[in-house]
Amino acid sequence: MDKDQINKLIQFGTYGGELLKGKLIETHISWVILTKRYAFKIKKKMQYSFLNFSSISKRKYYCEQELLLNSRLSDIYLDVLPVKQRINKLFIGEGKGQVIGYAVRMKKLQIAKQMNYKLERKQVSEIQINVLANKIALFHRDTDIIYNPFNESQAKTEFNDILTVIDWVKVNLTNRYADFIEKAVRNSNTFLDQNKKFLKDRIKSGFWRDGHGDLHAKNIFLYRDPIIFDCIEFNDAFRQIDVLNEVAFFCMDLEAFQRTDLSKQFMKTYLKLFPCMKGKKEERLFNYYKCYRANVRAKVNCLRAMQTDDTDELTEYLMEIKKYLLLMDYYNERWHVET
Repeated sequence: MDKDQINKLIQFGTYGGELLKGKLIETHISWVILTKRYAFKIKKKMQYSFLNFSSISKRKYYCEQELLLNSRLSDIYLDVLPVKQRINKLFIGEGKGQVIGYAVRMKKLQIAKQMNYKLERKQVSEIQINVLANKIALFHRDTDIIYNPFNESQAKTEFNDILTVIDWVKVNLTNRYADFIEKAVRNSNTFLDQNKKFLKDRIKSGFWRDGHGDLHAKNIFLYRDPIIFDCIEFNDAFRQIDVLNEVAFFCMDLEAFQRTDLSKQFMKTYLKLFPCMKGKKEERLFNYYKCYRANVRAKVNCLRAMQTDDTDELTEYLMEIKKYLLLMDYYNERWHVET
C-alpha cells in the first residue's frame, strides 16, 4: 500500500460495512488508523538492513508476529485482517477483492492514559510504578531464555554508530556535545573489552530474555492493569537482550522526564521479583545500558533533525538531542569511573 491508498482508505474505506472515518498517525515504518473503537496498524512497504517489509507476504508474516508477541503482554491485539480493493472501493476485512495489504486490529486506548502524557503532567504515582514494575518483572521471569553467544564486535558497532552523526553535531550543537560522543565511545570500547567474560556469564546465567525491545513511556498506558504494547516484532535481536538492557531503557526514559525518583522506585520493586542486579558490577552494567539507550535516542533525534525543513521542528529536535547527550555523558561518568 502507498500513502494515496491510505488516504482513500481513511476517507472512503469501510470496516464491517461502516465508514472508517479514521484519524491517521504515521510512523517511520507504519500507518495507524484510529477509529471510534479500533486502531488499525498497516506496515509500509520498505526494506532496511534491520527490517524487511518488502513483500506483501512478509508484511502479513510480521503482522502475525506482532499479534503473537504483543499478546504476551496485553489483550488489546485482536487479529490480523486483509486490506482489500474492489474496483474503486477499499475496505478492511473479508469480502471479494484484491488483497493490497494487512492490518493489525487493536482496541483503541484512551490517549489521556498514555504514560508519556501523564509524566509530562506529573500524574504518575509511586503506586502505578509499583504495579508496572511487578508486571514487567513477571513477564521477564516467565518469557523465553536466550542463549545466543555474546558478540563483542556487534555490541561495539551498535554503541559506536552514533559517530555517524558527530560532524552534524559539531556544526549544529558545538564541539562540547561532540566531545561527549567521542568520550562515551572510547569508554564503551574499554568497558566491553574489560567485561567480556562478565557479559558472557550474564547470558549463561539466563539474564538474556525474549523481551519487549522498545520499553519506554510512550508504549505504556496506565490503566489499573497497565497496558504495554508495540514490542519489536521485525528483528528478534532487538528484542532478545539482557533484561537489564530492557529496564535501563525504561529507567533512562523516566530520568529524561526528570523522574529519577520513579526510576529508583521501579528498580526497587522490579528487583524484588527478578533479582538480576546484585552488586557493583551489575550496577555499572545497568548505567552502561542507560548510557547506550540515551546514545540511541540522541542519534535518532539527530536523524530526524537532518530530515526536517521545519524551523520549529528543528528547534525541538535540537533540544531533545542536547537532553539525551547530557544524559549519556552523565551515565558515562557513572559507569566509567569504576571500571
